[in-house]
Amino acid sequence: MDFNKPVENSSKSDSILYSSSRGSGLDSPSLRVSNHPAENSVKSDPFMHSTSQRTASSYQSASHGAPNSASGIEVNSVSEDSARNDAFLHSSSRGSISSYHWRSDGNSVREVGFGDSDPKPVRHGSRTTESEGLGLSQKEINEEEARFIYINDPVKTNERFEFAGNSIRTSKYSVITFLPRNLFEQFHRVAYIYFLIIAVLNQLPQLAVFGRGASVLPLAFVLTVSAIKDAFEDFRRHRSDNVENNRLASILVNDKFELKKWKYIEVGEVIKVSSNETLPCDIVLLSTSDPTGVAYVQTINLDGESNLKTRYAKQETHSKNPEKENISGLIKCDKPNRNVYGFQGTVEIDGKRMSLGPSNIILRGCELKNTDWAIGVVVYAGRETKAMLNNAGAPSKRSRLETQMNQEIILLSLFLIALCTIVSTLFGTWLKRHMAEVNETPYYRKKDYNNGPPKDYNYYGIGLEIFFTFLMAVIVFQIMIPISLYISMELVRVGQAYFMNRDATMYDSVSNRTFQCRALNINEDLGQIKYVFSDKTGTLTENKMEFKCASIWGTDYSISTVDELDEQNTYSITVDEQVLTPKVKVKVDPTLHRLVNSGNNARHVYDFFLALAACNTIVPIVTSSSGSDVRTVDYQGESPDEQALVFAAAAYGFMLVERTSGHIVIDVQGEKQRFDVLGLHEFDSDRKRMSVILGCPDNTVKVFVKGADTTMFSVIDKSLNTDVVQATESHLHSYSTLGLRTLVVGMRELDHLEFERWQSSYEAASTAIMGRASQLRKVASSIEKELTILGASAIEDKLQPGVPEAIESLRNAGIKVWVLTGDKQETAISIGYSSKLLTGRMKQIIINKNSKESCRRSLREALDMSNNMSTVTRGVGDNDGISGPAQLALIIDGSSLVYVLDSELEEELFLLASRCDVVLCCRVAPLQKAGIVALIKQRTDDMTLAIGDGANDVS
Repeated sequence: MDFNKPVENSSKSDSILYSSSRGSGLDSPSLRVSNHPAENSVKSDPFMHSTSQRTASSYQSASHGAPNSASGIEVNSVSEDSARNDAFLHSSSRGSISSYHWRSDGNSVREVGFGDSDPKPVRHGSRTTESEGLGLSQKEINEEEARFIYINDPVKTNERFEFAGNSIRTSKYSVITFLPRNLFEQFHRVAYIYFLIIAVLNQLPQLAVFGRGASVLPLAFVLTVSAIKDAFEDFRRHRSDNVENNRLASILVNDKFELKKWKYIEVGEVIKVSSNETLPCDIVLLSTSDPTGVAYVQTINLDGESNLKTRYAKQETHSKNPEKENISGLIKCDKPNRNVYGFQGTVEIDGKRMSLGPSNIILRGCELKNTDWAIGVVVYAGRETKAMLNNAGAPSKRSRLETQMNQEIILLSLFLIALCTIVSTLFGTWLKRHMAEVNETPYYRKKDYNNGPPKDYNYYGIGLEIFFTFLMAVIVFQIMIPISLYISMELVRVGQAYFMNRDATMYDSVSNRTFQCRALNINEDLGQIKYVFSDKTGTLTENKMEFKCASIWGTDYSISTVDELDEQNTYSITVDEQVLTPKVKVKVDPTLHRLVNSGNNARHVYDFFLALAACNTIVPIVTSSSGSDVRTVDYQGESPDEQALVFAAAAYGFMLVERTSGHIVIDVQGEKQRFDVLGLHEFDSDRKRMSVILGCPDNTVKVFVKGADTTMFSVIDKSLNTDVVQATESHLHSYSTLGLRTLVVGMRELDHLEFERWQSSYEAASTAIMGRASQLRKVASSIEKELTILGASAIEDKLQPGVPEAIESLRNAGIKVWVLTGDKQETAISIGYSSKLLTGRMKQIIINKNSKESCRRSLREALDMSNNMSTVTRGVGDNDGISGPAQLALIIDGSSLVYVLDSELEEELFLLASRCDVVLCCRVAPLQKAGIVALIKQRTDDMTLAIGDGANDVS
């Protein structure tokens, strides 16, 4: 997890269930084994048992002798969405998986329950928009606002309101609506309406200038070609819909699971999903194959994130087997909405009422991973699922060129009307003056003398003659707007798409993919882009994190400064004649490696690597290869930063080998040690840190915290070990200048009273109806204080190949490149230089203020400086023949944007940014990214292109 970023990816909106561990020993391992990475789980492994086995009763009070049956802590917390949600924390169930008791007191830790967050108005510059912008309702769901789902009773569920079926439709047309709707969309082009009018006029005998069929053919040809193209695209959508709707799922019918087509699934039915299967609808999780009720899902179809997310079943429902006992109950939840990161509800089973949150629901399109099976009840189906509500359908895209052509055609049409009016007026004047002569006037004879007595031609009077002349003039002058122009445009677009799709230089050998032109109507817009807004992580960089440096207790262990870099550490453990080794090899610092292996580890080194291995949400997964005794341990998690840190800890001998909802097992230099996870506060965009409370083998309780330096130093006790704090700050600065991603690690030991206060406060906050998320943040902050600094880590995220050349080419083409990142300022500047976004010739304007007035002063000073530089440059150009303005680079951070965006300072920022060749925004939240893009789009007509790799880049 990148703690320097204000907000994590939207995929980070999952919850972490934590509780004290069950009973004794390590006999319920969660380490997964599969023949393929990140897949099927193994039931048990002998290596999970270690010499550090101990029972939960070791925590029991010596003086009170609390019973083993005491209820334990079980807490669900949901990390924040990038720029959207508060940390949703949800209630645990009474059937907690274990007990945790204090040595000095027999009172067991009480059960904790909690719910959802509260909304706040969304503003681009708000400090809390990223965490509260799309929060759920502050009030409890009432009868009118809720939907009621009777578990395993779809008839009763749909009795009052007939909920949507599970059949979906992503196609745009049907057989009946195709012709009218397609014609309606095509006639959004003003020229087509004009050509239609011309064709209709030419069908009238009085106005026919040339063949009636000839006037219709060009328009009919263009309409037919476009209709065939649209029909083929929609046919593929229909075919995809049919395949999707006719897939099979296991539905509980008469106490046994039977296969049923997706399109026939109803709200209220109980469904069973097996490993690697896709969810057909939105379900509330009831039970899983995991003994602790955990399910792992992949949301790549929803947000593009391939990392695993965790979902949880309530203990009250997890213990029930639908095939052996009748399961019934009532779920009351919010109505269908588009917020994929929020869910609020309650479930009543056996007279017990429990809260439901985002950690208890799995959405349509997710894939079940590392879990043999999961059972849930359908709450949203078909078009009411969150995935379908966020599907805007197939849009009708129009390029800027086409929009401009529509405007020009309207102007030409007005000119044509004026021209025809002049012609018809002059004709009327002529006809009136020569009325007595028109009977025999050539080319306009009023009388027909050919057959018998003279008779009038079709003469309708001077008024209608003038009107018909006006219409005939329209037909005569129709070439002012040639239909061939549109035919040529369509052919050119098809040709462009053909050459772009077959461009060999656009082939990616890694993914084995070529360029794909998905919208023929807008490919010419690529050549009109003036501003490019780009995220850094995963867009400019590879998003493959590599552990580089560590500062531990004031000592810098940087592998980039040592000579022994050729060897990568291959730490491994041997269990049952099989070798377990981490999947990723990490380069280590020899000095630190020898210190760790010496057996005389300083306590702070032990605590540092323990924090890296434990303070995360990583799940260890073992993959085995046939015919080999070596098995590889892979670490699956929601953040590549966390994966890099856990692999680094394993390289130094702190290997995470098991994680359940209640405990973790870490192999420390060959000795397996079990730690009870008593509490975990997930990362959120306000605190910018995360913490875990561990019950250690020596019966102490410690809180480990890691996070961004800006927030960590505010909770570290600087009166202790001042020299260590100063040395760490110095190391952090040097790491940042190298372009590394940094975080700070701290810890402290908790006594009995502190833990009880935290537990009591947590229970009160988690059961609050109003402002629950903000109260939970306060509880987290109350325990994340007076920390002892352990050190800092630095991770490298390398640039993708070709990025510097691409940025340089864009800038040479006159395109302004803006990079919007959540990294700290020094890191962003370093990446700016390495990517050639910044050059040594550029004058940097840095704005990182903490008040509105200081931001105002900085903006005005920067504007004055830019004006002076332009004046000086012009003077030099006049005298020495040198032309072109001086290059300026604006560097502004998110704290300054809080005061600038959505205020009167926006205009000054726009004026300054428009004079700069490069803009680099650091430590910005996703909504601030959206505000920066809007800053340009609302004030200029220039074409903009915004690029991002994750859901946190969509606001």
